[in-house]
Amino acid sequence: MCVSLPARVVSITGRVAEVEINQFRRQVVLATDVQVGDWVLIYGGAALAVLDEETAQESLRLIEALRP
Repeated sequence: MCVSLPARVVSITGRVAEVEINQFRRQVVLATDVQVGDWVLIYGGAALAVLDEETAQESLRLIEALRP
C-alpha cells in the first residue's frame, strides 16, 4: 500500500522544493505550481497537488491515528 503525505513548502529552487513534514525536511520535485508556505501532497518524491491547510492538518491527524 502506498500513502501520500501532506507537507508544507519551506523553500523553492527551480523545480525542487524543500518541504517539512512533522519537523522533518526533505527535497521533492515539483509537479505543480506552488509557493512557499503552501501545503502540498507528496508521493514518490514529488509534490503532486496543492492542499488547503485544513485538509492537510486533518490528513496528518488521521495518519498519526494509524500509528501503533
